[in-house]
Amino acid sequence: MITEQQPGTRTPELYEMIDKIAKAKDKEERVGLIRKFGALSSWTDYLRCVFDDRIQFNLPGGNVPYTPAEEQSVPTSWHRNNTQLQYFVKGSRKSDPMHPLKRETMFIGLLEVIHPKDAEIIADMINKKAPEGLEIEDVKEGLPKLL
Repeated sequence: MITEQQPGTRTPELYEMIDKIAKAKDKEERVGLIRKFGALSSWTDYLRCVFDDRIQFNLPGGNVPYTPAEEQSVPTSWHRNNTQLQYFVKGSRKSDPMHPLKRETMFIGLLEVIHPKDAEIIADMINKKAPEGLEIEDVKEGLPKLL
């Protein structure tokens, strides 16, 4: 499990997790990886946001104008910042009363401090666009209680 890492190892970035799943040799391996990563709330939050139609965002759709962080000097990670989702989801007590400009500025700020490949994935998330290799059927099988 991800939570049982050896000392000195790191949690893979979101894009690395998705890459592993996309490169899996078969459905069984993909489902196993989805299940393995399921120990991370940042992973399950991401999957819910992409695949659960009940979750909508208080952000404009389309391309997000942001300046990606430099890959070699990323200040933080999606795993440390996924709790900010509460500010972007429609119906949230934190998001709904917030001024749209402040919410959009916060979202752009989030994208600018995480790995640039993760930022692309999160920007696509608000448009409900899943990355290639990540299928809803595999997610439902790997984490049946999630969606």
